[in-house]
Amino acid sequence: MRTLKLDIVSDVVCPWCVIGFKRLQLAMRELAGELRFELDWHPFELNPHMPPEGEDAAEHLIRKYGMSAEQVQQNGEHIAAIGRQLGFTFRMAPGRRIYNTFAAHRVLYWARAQGRQTELSLALFRAYFSDGLNPSDPAVLRREAEAVGLDGEEVSAIVAEDRYAQEVRAEEERYTSAGIHAVPAYIVDSQYLISGAQEPATFVKAFRHIAELR
Repeated sequence: MRTLKLDIVSDVVCPWCVIGFKRLQLAMRELAGELRFELDWHPFELNPHMPPEGEDAAEHLIRKYGMSAEQVQQNGEHIAAIGRQLGFTFRMAPGRRIYNTFAAHRVLYWARAQGRQTELSLALFRAYFSDGLNPSDPAVLRREAEAVGLDGEEVSAIVAEDRYAQEVRAEEERYTSAGIHAVPAYIVDSQYLISGAQEPATFVKAFRHIAELR
């Protein structure tokens, strides 16, 4: 059976990254008898200069994208509705905050070698969007990592000692230099780019086409 390598460029505070992955999962299930998939997650920071305490999400969206308060509310309701269709809970309540995710990406980088990157990514999505937690908080990272079978002591050491900082920066630079300035982005077999949270049928069609080319 043909295996497609799928590099996923994502951020754990990106709602469309959650939606995209949930749709991707549906596509992979449809193709289960035709194709195998090898997943590898890569870092993208939506807010690389965000202070540790974060920022009110609505204020951030208004300032960064020029949205009105009404547009922010409507956008949140739209995302929450899509999430419900996909079995994921987005709690888009007033007062939620948005955070920098560099620490989370450093732990996710390490989790790749442990074979738990996808599980940890999903856990951090839930921690942030469903539970309203800071995904770069050391305690949150440790708890979510332990919940998917990772070594909590090692996670605490990674965060405290700033491990994998250079490696994560290098990966971020690699993908931005390649022209990826928005996420989610999916690179198939290191050659073919699929941008955005595509519908499952779009993923299926693209994967079948790429498999036929190889």
